Amino acid sequence: MELKTQKVILRQHAEQQYAEELENLQKVDTAQRPPNWNLSPWAVATYLLGGRLDNGFEISAKYIGNRRLIEIAIATLATDRALLLLGVPGTAKTWVSEHLAAAVSGNSTLLIQGTAGTPEEAIRYGWNYALLLAKGPSHEAIVPSPVMNAMQGGKIARVEELTRIPSDVQDTLITILSEKTLPIPELNSEIQAAKGFNIIATANNRDRGVNELSSALKRRFNTVILPVPATAEEEVEIVQKRVVSIGRALELPQEKPAIEEIRRIVMIFRELREGKTVDGKTKLKSPSSTLSTAEAISVVTSGLSLACHFGDGTLRANDVASGITGAVVKDPVQDAVVWQEYLETVVKERNGWKDLYRSCRDLL
Repeated sequence: MELKTQKVILRQHAEQQYAEELENLQKVDTAQRPPNWNLSPWAVATYLLGGRLDNGFEISAKYIGNRRLIEIAIATLATDRALLLLGVPGTAKTWVSEHLAAAVSGNSTLLIQGTAGTPEEAIRYGWNYALLLAKGPSHEAIVPSPVMNAMQGGKIARVEELTRIPSDVQDTLITILSEKTLPIPELNSEIQAAKGFNIIATANNRDRGVNELSSALKRRFNTVILPVPATAEEEVEIVQKRVVSIGRALELPQEKPAIEEIRRIVMIFRELREGKTVDGKTKLKSPSSTLSTAEAISVVTSGLSLACHFGDGTLRANDVASGITGAVVKDPVQDAVVWQEYLETVVKERNGWKDLYRSCRDLL
């Protein structure tokens, strides 16, 4: 007898994971909504930043940081200008992009993942070659891109890592963003965007110069720069919230991550990023790696998995040591020297950090 098991989704889309929150926001949202928006700009901001509704329902914070930046991003989407989220790797650009699309359109899946191999068809449209050969060019033979689908439905399309896309392919967006049309020259036709259509693109500062945006394309975007968390406590809060969320999705045993270990990881990453210790007394060399908040989340999640499956469930220094080392040492020569120097001059001398020092030294 064959047993059927229900498929469990590894990672739900934002509109699926937070469906209850979006539903409750819709119930109380009486503010004016732009055409084809599921929520008003006020409700979208509440969804991103969190808050308690009049009916007592609690909305969780998806983004912890400068409220004004989120408000500017939302206001941009309510105009005819596209939105570019810019920042160093790991500053939640993709996370914010996904949740903005989920709140505005109820659909975060109209996505183009930018790579060096992204073709023009990924932005414009492709062809069903069987139909194309059988009947010639026709609307039925067109395979719509996420952007075309967004234009027809008045939705938000997302373009991840825009600067990774070749420059000539990037410029396909110019006509779409300026004229709000997508020409189909093979059919002497075009797709005109429905109200509500817009594009959210992301790019990171480290990729500047890889495929830099043309000035014509830059003018079509309003750029919002997402910074690294302003304070260590803010970064600790972000890491803690995201680790709990990821732990639930991965069905890790529900043990709370040790807040002190998170604080140590965040402190290490911030000091190496900034090139000095917290007290400012010791200058440090910075590694080639970014050491972003996203990497801190990854280190804690991996350590929590080790602690739960091969320990007693409590996150300790030996659970996170390999993750920290792997995050810092991307270049086995240059970064290894930086990390070893930091261990000897900072970690070894810090009160209460001997356990972390020994665990990390054992991996060198």
